[in-house]
This record gives sequence, C-alpha cells and structure tokens, in this order.
Amino acid sequence: MSGPQITIRRVTPDLEGDFTALCITAHLEAGAGSAARVAVEGRVAAEGRVAVALARDGVRAYLAFVEEQPVGYIVLSRRPLSFLTDSQCVSIEQIFVAREARRSGGARALVTAAAAYADRLGAEQIASSVPSQGREANRFFARLGFSSYVVRRVTTTTALRRKLATGEELHPALDQLLQRRRSLRAQATRSATLDQLLRRRRSLRAQATRSFTPESRS
Repeated sequence: MSGPQITIRRVTPDLEGDFTALCITAHLEAGAGSAARVAVEGRVAAEGRVAVALARDGVRAYLAFVEEQPVGYIVLSRRPLSFLTDSQCVSIEQIFVAREARRSGGARALVTAAAAYADRLGAEQIASSVPSQGREANRFFARLGFSSYVVRRVTTTTALRRKLATGEELHPALDQLLQRRRSLRAQATRSATLDQLLRRRRSLRAQATRSFTPESRS
C-alpha cells in the first residue's frame, strides 16, 4: 500500500498563515510550550514578521501538504559557506514535520525541494542547521550524506559583554585545570578524613581489648 501523496509548495503570502501555525507548533514541541510563549508567537504572526522574514533576499520557505493539509515546512537561506569563497551554499535553517505526519516521506520531500532549489541556483553545497540534541534529525541528515562541519555556540550580546567585562571564562583550559585541582584536593581531604576515622576506630578497639584482658580483671 502506497503512502500518502505529498505535495510541496513555496510559501507565498496566501500560505503565510499555514506556515506561521506550523512554526508555532514546532516551537511548542521544542519545549517552549508556555502560555506566554504562545502569546509571543501569536503577536509575532499578527505583526507580520513572518512576511518580513520571508521577503528578505536569499530566504525561501516551502510547505509540505498531505491532502491539502499543511504538515511540514523547510526554511532555506542562500549565502557562501565560508567568507573565503564566493561559491553559493543553500542552508537548511529549519525543517519540521508535524508528529502525526512523520515517517511518511514529508521530510525527504522537503529536502528534495531544497536540493532542486540549490540546483537552480547553481549552489555547490547544501548545509543544515541541526540541534545537537536532535538525535533523530542528526540521523536523518547523516543517512542523506550530511557530515559534521562546525559546532555553533550561541549567547546573547549582553551575556558576552558581561563575561568579557568580568574576565569570567576567558581561559577555559585554565578553568578546567583549576576545577580538576579543586576536585583532587576535595578527594584527598575526604580520603584523609576517612583514614583518620579508621585509625581512630582501630585505636578505640585496641583500648577496649586491653581493658578486658585477664590481667585487667585480676
């Protein structure tokens, strides 16, 4: 029995509502399911930020449909993989398929659309941003031939400036060494304390034994 028929459409203004709804679902599933977050996402949609984002040069999004029902999306950006090259690269910024539609070919169909877009651009490479904790997503892209290229770490500008100003975490290797020394010192202290306790117990046991010898009772 064949699977459901999946169709892919580029996100146009008339499909922005469906796209936004799936984006909210993706955020909720990722663990940001508070009522406050839902309100924020709703405000973002109402303010038209989705339309602004999709109108940016080099940004494109596609929706996957099953029987006219939107079940997934992919967001692509176009830029060189490195500042040292002019060769274009298509980056998969986000990809999501609704839980009830997974394992039906939706993700593969969306990546196929990305590959076709890259071909039209003449892009030599396709990259994907995958969360490190996304085990299934990492396996999916690995099966398609994607290999690890770089690990991106993210912080806020405010947090970084605070760290730089206080000098915290500027020397991670030194920090690790100091943590290791503190750990060894704590272990040594615990070991010395335990050794002292054992010696104390042996001393008390020896004293008790001497107290009950026949000579002591005569």
